[in-house]
Amino acid sequence: MKKRILGLAATAALAMMAAAPASAHRQWMLPSSTVLSGDDVWVTVDAAVSNDLFYFEHQPLRLDAVKAWAPDGSEATLENKATGRYRSTFDVHLTKKGTWKIASAVDAVMGSYDLDGKTERLPRGTTTANLAERIPAGATNVRTAEVNNRNEIFVTLGEPTDTVFAPTGKGIELVPVTHPNDLFAGEEATFQFLLDGKPAAGLSVTVIPGGIRYRDALGQIDATTDAEGKVAVTWPEPGLYWINVTTPRAEGEGEGPPAPNAAPQRRASYVTTLEVMAP
Repeated sequence: MKKRILGLAATAALAMMAAAPASAHRQWMLPSSTVLSGDDVWVTVDAAVSNDLFYFEHQPLRLDAVKAWAPDGSEATLENKATGRYRSTFDVHLTKKGTWKIASAVDAVMGSYDLDGKTERLPRGTTTANLAERIPAGATNVRTAEVNNRNEIFVTLGEPTDTVFAPTGKGIELVPVTHPNDLFAGEEATFQFLLDGKPAAGLSVTVIPGGIRYRDALGQIDATTDAEGKVAVTWPEPGLYWINVTTPRAEGEGEGPPAPNAAPQRRASYVTTLEVMAP
C-alpha cells in the first residue's frame, strides 16, 4: 500500500475546496471522551456540520438516524437529545463494560426522470426497495445513484471489545486491525474497510487533525486502501482526528449526468472521529 502524507498550505486548501465545494462542510460527531473507567459513566456527544472541524459554525447534524449500541450489540437509548442552531447534542449512559458504537447510517437513491416535458427529481426517502414505485408510468431518461453515508464513533468503558464491529454488509464499514480506542501518537494503526461486506481496494482515505481554525496548513494525510481494504496511518501527534473514506469516482463521473436508464451509480462514504493519546 502506498501512503502519501501531505502538509497542505492554506492556498492548497482553498484550491481543494474550490475543486470540490461540498467538502468544505464536514459532518462529525464528537464524544466528550473515548476511553473511560468507573461506574455510572456517561458520555456526551456533540454533532454538527462545519468548515472548521469540531467547531460549531454552520449547522447541526440531525439526530433522526443516530443510534447507539452497547458492547453486546443491543441497542441503547440516546438521552437528553437537543438540536440547536449550530449543533445537536445527546447523552449515552454507559451501563456495560466494553466498546460502544454510536452511528448514523443513511441509505437513499437520488436521481431524476423526464415526464410530460419536465425533469422531475426523485422524492426524498427513495430507496432501492421503493424505487420502482417512485418512478411514474411513462417516465423516461431515468437517472439514479445509490448512496450510503455512514458516520460513527466508538467509546470504550474498561477493556476494548469488538462485538459492535460486526459488519452489516451495507455501505463502507470499519473492521479494526488496530482498535480505534487504542491509538497513540507516533505509532502506526491499521484499519480495514469493507464495501457492502467485502474488503474494498482503492477507497480514498482522508485524515485531518482537529483544530484547523488555528493553523495555516490542514495537516492532511491522504491514503488509499490496498487489495485487502486495509490502510495504515502513523499519528503525528496526540489529539482528535477526522477520518473520511469514500468510494472512488467512476471514470467520466461528474462530467455530465449519468446515462439514462443505466444501472444506479454506487456512492458511499464513511466518517469517524478518533482520539489519539500521548504515548
